[in-house]
Amino acid sequence: MLQRISVIGLGKLGASMAAGFASRGFDVIGVDVSQRAVDALNNGLAPVEETDLASTIAAHRERLRATLSHEEAVLSSDISFVIVPTPSDERGSFSLQYAAYAFRELGKALAKKRDYHVIVLTSTVLPGSVRYGLLPILEAESGKKCGPDFGLCYNPEFIALGSVIRDFLNPDFYLVGQFDRRSGDVLEAVHQRVSANKSPTQRMSLENAELAKIAVNSFVTMKISFANLLAGICENIPGGDVDVVSDAMGMDSRIGRKYLTGGFGFGGPCFPRDNVALAFLGNAVGASCELLEANDRFNRSLAGAIVDKLRSRIPQGGNVAVLGLAYKPHSHVVEQSPGIHLAKTLSDSGYRVLGHDPLAAENATAALMGHGLVTNDLAVCLQQADTFLITTRDPAYGCLQAADFLVNGKERATVVDFWRFLPHLETEARIQYLPLGRCLDDEAAAERLQKLWTSR
Repeated sequence: MLQRISVIGLGKLGASMAAGFASRGFDVIGVDVSQRAVDALNNGLAPVEETDLASTIAAHRERLRATLSHEEAVLSSDISFVIVPTPSDERGSFSLQYAAYAFRELGKALAKKRDYHVIVLTSTVLPGSVRYGLLPILEAESGKKCGPDFGLCYNPEFIALGSVIRDFLNPDFYLVGQFDRRSGDVLEAVHQRVSANKSPTQRMSLENAELAKIAVNSFVTMKISFANLLAGICENIPGGDVDVVSDAMGMDSRIGRKYLTGGFGFGGPCFPRDNVALAFLGNAVGASCELLEANDRFNRSLAGAIVDKLRSRIPQGGNVAVLGLAYKPHSHVVEQSPGIHLAKTLSDSGYRVLGHDPLAAENATAALMGHGLVTNDLAVCLQQADTFLITTRDPAYGCLQAADFLVNGKERATVVDFWRFLPHLETEARIQYLPLGRCLDDEAAAERLQKLWTSR
């Protein structure tokens, strides 16, 4: 039975996978180009911040070690998982620069190994990357042939930052792209031991798996955009409420409720770039990708559309607080954050912007580049702003009461609730509560609908 695993790359996903494998009884050796990351893991510490990572490493440190040497890792394991960055390039595709380096080092190590070894790429790539971009490197550096001499698979994870270990151990399914059946059998045997929820495995060609990974993410982004489109419509029909509509739609088994909550756009390190990359691929192979391109444009337009919508309700030049600058709650990540885009748009429109986030204040300061004052002290925003835009469902904001917004003797305050999770403010006379996705003027909305059907 396979017992030894190596993990190449000790970032948020790689370190969490290494800890997850160890928690399921495997002996794991991690590899990273950073001495700091290697030393951290060898000392039983988390090399990066991620939920439950430090405690999982501490609990299973006897099965975990790390090295700078790819050769040591390959010779000390039976299967290697490669989780290195594949950043977007100027075309919208994914760069293989870091993956190519790792595969060169792994190929050199394979040349010195007599036993069969399986290489697994986990990083997100486009179809053809593994077979035509990376496999030739392995064969050239090792002097061996894939199939008889070593195995190769593509095995992306479907995880969310902030819950990587939980998602890794309890996935909906495992996606396995296999060079051949032998390598796929080895990988599936590993996952059967890892899965805490007995997840099924979908096995297919390398190319189909590469496509399936980005297709899942891109489809989710379109679902988010559709929910945001519905929110805009609901705001303009009498009694409109996007949550009521979404709840009904979610009852249909063809649709489901997940990711159908209209509120704000998608962001983060995966969703936006995967959607763009899928469009790049489609155009490159001659498929029409207008749907994907429109989805990207729609998502990018939301910040400007929201500012235009609120101009009549927010005094020009007023003090506006954006509460929620990470791309989602419980995260330090501000990459492609809707809250950051909104703060910049407000600043460019002449408003004085304050920003707060429980975890991402430092990263947000760098991302805003002078477009706003960011603080990790929520009281500062509550004292200085008159208008509050709540862009994430962070628990730090869900418990806010009317009195919190009315400090410093303020007579009134405006609260724009993107996710409609402060309903108790609706009855507060001194709070102008604006829940996006709900109609705020039934009379005007009814008049518009009436004209639509009686003006002929």
